[in-house]
Amino acid sequence: MKTLAVQKTALTGNYAVAYAVKMAKPHVIAAYPITPQTSIVEKLSEFVEKGELNARFVNVESEFAGMSVVYGAAMAGARAFTATSSHGLLYMYEATWWAALSRAPVVMAVVTRTIGPPWNIHVEHNDILVLRDSGWIIAMAENVQEVFDLTLQAFKIAETAVLPMAVGLDGFVLSHSTEPVEIPPQEAVDKFLPPRRPDVPLLLRPGEPVVFGNLPSDNRIHARHKIATVYEAQREAKKVIDQVDWEYGKIIGRNYGGLVEWYKASDAKNIVVCMGAWCSDAKQAVDALRKRSIPVGLMRVRFLRPFPLEEVSQLDQYEKVIVYDRDITPLGGVLGIEIKAALSKASVINIVAGIAGVDFDVQNFYETIQKAIEGSYKGIEFAI
Repeated sequence: MKTLAVQKTALTGNYAVAYAVKMAKPHVIAAYPITPQTSIVEKLSEFVEKGELNARFVNVESEFAGMSVVYGAAMAGARAFTATSSHGLLYMYEATWWAALSRAPVVMAVVTRTIGPPWNIHVEHNDILVLRDSGWIIAMAENVQEVFDLTLQAFKIAETAVLPMAVGLDGFVLSHSTEPVEIPPQEAVDKFLPPRRPDVPLLLRPGEPVVFGNLPSDNRIHARHKIATVYEAQREAKKVIDQVDWEYGKIIGRNYGGLVEWYKASDAKNIVVCMGAWCSDAKQAVDALRKRSIPVGLMRVRFLRPFPLEEVSQLDQYEKVIVYDRDITPLGGVLGIEIKAALSKASVINIVAGIAGVDFDVQNFYETIQKAIEGSYKGIEFAI
């Protein structure tokens, strides 16, 4: 097997997105700045300006316009990308439903950030979670290397499943942190991700008038079944994600194993569940607890949508399922609520923490996992 001429470099999470997008060779990029996402589109504009990326770079007047541009571009057969954070995602929220229900394979990076008020630019997951019922595929990266890899995979997943996909990376924790990244040669990426061909359904074509999303003349209830159709497409997307991950590993030499990652879970009695960058801290806490002969493991949720129901169902074999959320609702965290709803036997403890960017490190994980196992926590614990 030929060894790839991999380039090893140091990149921030935002630059990892930008370099991956450059290698994916999109036709259209819509850009509107918002902290902490801005340096993604700034770097892409630099690539376009220098002639290193042959793409139409559209400076839009708002995030709503940004999503509208990439939605239209994708429906016309273009490979399209945008990025946003927090209030920007909320501003484009209406258009994200149009993209999903029209099956437009847009790729978007979401640099997760707290929603105000009060004004806050630090990490939280409430923003990206607004997409959860809209029909988008949603992935969350743990480190900068995975940010790069997920962004490249996202284009193939979106275009194969014919659904839009969001790649989530934690604001500042990943977006502005520099880590070593292995970048494959362009020819390997081209083999993995050939140029998009305009042969997907529901395309806009010159000279062929067509209308999308207009008011139906009758049977309006039946028209709303389109949502169920998108959910069915998400279930089918699980196979696409597995296949794309396998192909990426075969060509690029690195893969991740699907919707979730299991960590030291095979002999565990209790299991931790979380998603995003702080999973690295949780893994270190698991390692420390195991040194004290406490049999605990971890399941990292890589894809929140499609929801990993089969994998989550396996959590019923554990005595306690300790779910960490960096988001908040009156009933706990979104991940905790959904996992509890999917289980019938295990005791689920939902710990809401790290809200508004408050530090929650290895020691915090260690102490709260230990308390949960010992029985100090019942149901929901707001460790914010």
